[in-house]
Amino acid sequence: MQLHRNAKLTPKTRLLLVHRVQKERWPVAKAARAAGVSRQTAHKWLNRFREGGAESLEDRSCRPISLPKLTPRKLVRRMVRLRGRRKAGWEIARELGVPVSTVSKHLKREGVGRIWRLEEEQDPPRRYEHAAPGDLLHIDAKKLARIEAVGHRIHGDRSRKRRGAGYEVAFVCVDDHTRLAYAEIHPSENARYATLFMRRALKWFRSLGIGPKRLLSDNAKCYSSNSFTAMCEAENLRQSFTRPYTPQTNGKAERFIQTMKRRWAYRYVFRTSAMRAASLRPWITKYNHERPHRSLGKKTPMQRLRNARQQAV
Repeated sequence: MQLHRNAKLTPKTRLLLVHRVQKERWPVAKAARAAGVSRQTAHKWLNRFREGGAESLEDRSCRPISLPKLTPRKLVRRMVRLRGRRKAGWEIARELGVPVSTVSKHLKREGVGRIWRLEEEQDPPRRYEHAAPGDLLHIDAKKLARIEAVGHRIHGDRSRKRRGAGYEVAFVCVDDHTRLAYAEIHPSENARYATLFMRRALKWFRSLGIGPKRLLSDNAKCYSSNSFTAMCEAENLRQSFTRPYTPQTNGKAERFIQTMKRRWAYRYVFRTSAMRAASLRPWITKYNHERPHRSLGKKTPMQRLRNARQQAV
């Protein structure tokens, strides 16, 4: 039992108080003053010692002996069963006639506070990681609406739309082992811009001492075009494609895009597309050098690269 931080007496000083009263025949009031407590407190520890000996001078749990309002275990099991049917907390609360806060507390305690945890238990994600930097690069693209004015994500009014602004594309490339990321904004997702982006990405990775060997992408036409395929052959880069309708195969690029949208594209107020594009490079640098990854043991991508270099020596 952890000692209360405001306790004036420890088990040893309580035993000293008892010893002074019973063995040395100190008056209780004098022993209490010496210990810095009241007479009532001194009598409490003396009575406990008479009832249970030295062991009774340890701190006791503050938990009540009985909890008449404790949620029955049978009711908790019903909450878990209903959660297994993909029911939300408020639906379970309404069906069982208990507060939502009670349902939330017990579901969290049972390890099913999030519905996605159930899905992971039934169909565990198949995670993988290549052994060395450059063994596999993930490439993907994300359309971003061009900015002509402040949008609904900032002012909150979806009725104030500006038609015909069009889109631009953020190409991203992520190293499978280190999670190092490279990204650029281009006017369109076509073969020309995809090839241009990939050449620059390869140059950037090689400047860090990473020799790319294989490339994984979805089945967009720009990645299977003649110019892109020729570039991969010239760079000695083996191409692989995900199966149709299985974006999770390219999960590291997909996950990076989600982070990029949440922490960069939709987080800040940009008055023009040019301002947004200019801010991408500093954000990528911060991502690579400062943002820790849970999958990397709370290390940043650049720290992971340094560790890989040290192991290779």
